[in-house]
Amino acid sequence: MKYIIPFSILIWGLVYSAQAQEKMNVSDTSKHHHQMMRMDTTKSKNKKKPAKQGDMKGMDMQGGSIDGMDMGDMQMDSMMSSAHSKNLPMGRDGSGTSWLPDASPMYGIMLNSGKWSYMLHGNISFRYTDQDLSKDGSRGGDKFDAPNWFMGMAQRAVGANGLLHFNLMMSLDPLIEGGYGYPLLFQTGESWKGIPLVDRQHPHDLFSEVSASYAYALSKQSDVSVYAGYPGEPALGPVAFMHRPSAMGDPDAPISHHWTDATHITFGVATVGFRFDDFKIEGSSFTGREPDENRYNFDEPRFDSWSSRLDYNPSANWALQVSHGFIKSPEALDPDQNIYRTTASAIYSLPFGDEKTFNATALWVLNKTPGQDGDNSALLEGDLRIKKLELYTRYEFVQKTTEELNLNSLIYGDDSIFGVNALTLGINYDLFKIGPLNLAAGSQLTYYAADSRLNSLYGKNPMGGEVFLRLYPRLMK
Repeated sequence: MKYIIPFSILIWGLVYSAQAQEKMNVSDTSKHHHQMMRMDTTKSKNKKKPAKQGDMKGMDMQGGSIDGMDMGDMQMDSMMSSAHSKNLPMGRDGSGTSWLPDASPMYGIMLNSGKWSYMLHGNISFRYTDQDLSKDGSRGGDKFDAPNWFMGMAQRAVGANGLLHFNLMMSLDPLIEGGYGYPLLFQTGESWKGIPLVDRQHPHDLFSEVSASYAYALSKQSDVSVYAGYPGEPALGPVAFMHRPSAMGDPDAPISHHWTDATHITFGVATVGFRFDDFKIEGSSFTGREPDENRYNFDEPRFDSWSSRLDYNPSANWALQVSHGFIKSPEALDPDQNIYRTTASAIYSLPFGDEKTFNATALWVLNKTPGQDGDNSALLEGDLRIKKLELYTRYEFVQKTTEELNLNSLIYGDDSIFGVNALTLGINYDLFKIGPLNLAAGSQLTYYAADSRLNSLYGKNPMGGEVFLRLYPRLMK
């Protein structure tokens, strides 16, 4: 019962916001109607020859024209631009300062007030998960829980070329999951009560992002931008998993999370970026230490790590990135261990009809600790959305060490590396609408194939499964 109250408040807030948006939209529509009447009157007084068919242009929101009408003098107050450029679409924004394809679907609620534009979005899955369906191993677990995150954004223009943007991201994981998190076979990273979290996904902090950014357009093709977060996300790796369209339907974090995008919650980060056309280069200084066991506080900012990233969007359907960084002492239980991380990823998005989309992600990451062999991970995700039906899959290959899996080194060796494969198949189906939200029912199965030396602990080819109800904002059109 103690979770119903915060859930109710959040859901009520989203519904109330949508109602407010509808009222503003009605007012905006009325104003637009009167403006169009005045425009019609002017046209009747100043008749012009009809345009030739060749002069009629198709809809081009990015180019600023609709049917030959110049949109440059009409403010599109109901839509945000990218958080980091006035001349890029909002669909390009991933997590932190990362890029998605321009064609990416957006799920959220838009609001406006004067010069400010706002957006709300999030995801919560009420579920039962069992991470050892066959009960052959000793490391699985089951739980009723609700992985979740909620986000608000605010944005306004500053002068003719400036853009100011704020992000607030929160999670109720500390309340729902507790300090021990939720069961997830072969997952590693962070700790609870001084013990490494193994075969568990740690809870995310109550405040997962509190950030501000400013972008200045040098021209339509180039921008400079600065981003600061406490917490925030440095320019390292791909878009974090919960913000990738190819992963939104899956309630679980990838088991490669701490190889690829664990820095999405960093207590102290500053990033400077420069964009030219469809290229962007960024550099970050940030805190290497991952969040501590107190999920309600703000950890000490250290700015002892660095990263750089190159993004390239060759078309509206693709977002490519490569990045490299140095992460100082990420784990509190092993403070002398530093990591050099190299990542490469490709994200693809294809809308092919009304509420029909296909999204995919491919990524590779190498984590290298000085004096040790590097650990690789690779991931492929796919998501097919057709109206109310969503089908998704995720394949992962991760190399886990004796230390990461908290194994007895006398039995398994000090420097052993174990390959782990995981394949997930899942389905969501929208049942009905709740205000501006969709409620979907879903289920998924995950099949694991790990090094045979781990069979005594996990069983041979263990399987995890779950059923859930997912609440999330509707697709923005």
